[in-house]
Amino acid sequence: MFLRHVTKDISAYCHGELSSEESKQFAEHLIACAKCRTKFEEVKLGIKLAEQLPRLSAPDHLWSELEPLLATQSTSVARPSVPWMWQSKVAAAAVLLLVASAGVFWIYRSSRVPPKPSWFVKRLDGAPRIGSEQISNNGRLAVGEWLETDGSSRAQIDVATIGNVDIEENSRVRLLQSRADEHRLELVRGKMSARIWAPPRLFFVDTPSAVAADYGCAYTLEVKDDGGSLLHVTSGWVAMESKDLESLVPAGASCETRPGVGPGTAYFDDALPSFREALKKVDFERDAAVRSAALTTVLDHARPRDTLTLWHLFRRSEGTTDRERLYDKLTGFVTPPPGVTREGMLRFDEKMMSQWVELLEPMWTGNGGGKMVPKKVADAYFKVRNGLSRRLKEMAPK
Repeated sequence: MFLRHVTKDISAYCHGELSSEESKQFAEHLIACAKCRTKFEEVKLGIKLAEQLPRLSAPDHLWSELEPLLATQSTSVARPSVPWMWQSKVAAAAVLLLVASAGVFWIYRSSRVPPKPSWFVKRLDGAPRIGSEQISNNGRLAVGEWLETDGSSRAQIDVATIGNVDIEENSRVRLLQSRADEHRLELVRGKMSARIWAPPRLFFVDTPSAVAADYGCAYTLEVKDDGGSLLHVTSGWVAMESKDLESLVPAGASCETRPGVGPGTAYFDDALPSFREALKKVDFERDAAVRSAALTTVLDHARPRDTLTLWHLFRRSEGTTDRERLYDKLTGFVTPPPGVTREGMLRFDEKMMSQWVELLEPMWTGNGGGKMVPKKVADAYFKVRNGLSRRLKEMAPK
């Protein structure tokens, strides 16, 4: 269906009028087509601005201003010319019709309360609940409502027309937003598995310690009792974000978060156990000496593919010594391109960082060794790699 440009289907997509399969094809085309993606962003912006317009009510002076016009039309009927008399009557009728239509429109606009957006929910096991109501087979989750599962129940949520989410046992999730430019859930405890086929940064999940921003992917997200979370990505990319930190996590990698800290550093799941344990200390330990010793372990046990982790640590580094150690380790795996200098990288030169990260990215998507991700996923990623590169560049400390 979407072999050609899909601009004519943007409105239908934004208003949920396409089938699930059509929506999936639409999103896949948008990832690959810059022209349609640009038009889609323009339409999203227009919808967002329209939603912010205030509601209008009929002004009090409406009738007082129209009465003289009606009187003028009534007087003109006395003219002897029959055609003019007929035209005056038609004009008067048209004015009355216009007034009536305007009145009905204003009354409708001022009194109409639009229904809250809602998502379809299917019971998978047990007895999940929406609010206080148990789901027998299917239900609807409206904006502001909570879905809860106990130790023996599971449910599946359709994320508008852009994907679905499985809610596992002992979980609590709320629908925060559902509109053309943003779909958002809040997961306060438990585990969910998401499969999203939307353009980047359209689906978000809030947790107590970070926000998961989707880049067209599949992933699991678990919130623990202390408010920390664990993200594992199986295809595409996910950004874990807080006020001050962001980690970009590709397929085959994970990221932990902690309350009061935000997201830790992304790491590949097949990294050495000693590497992962030391990384936790680098990310979340308060003692500077412990963090420094843990960084030594991270550097000693890093593989070429672990440049994903080293890159995140490099752009987060504050002390000159740690930054130099990370830079030297990175250059041992990948020689910087011409024009990228040590001095420039140590001061976070934007252009140099962008040039170097382009050489590192293939290692993170399977093209540089290690476990390969599916070709379709890798191809889709490289279609949006410029956007991701900009994100990586923007994340560098100023």
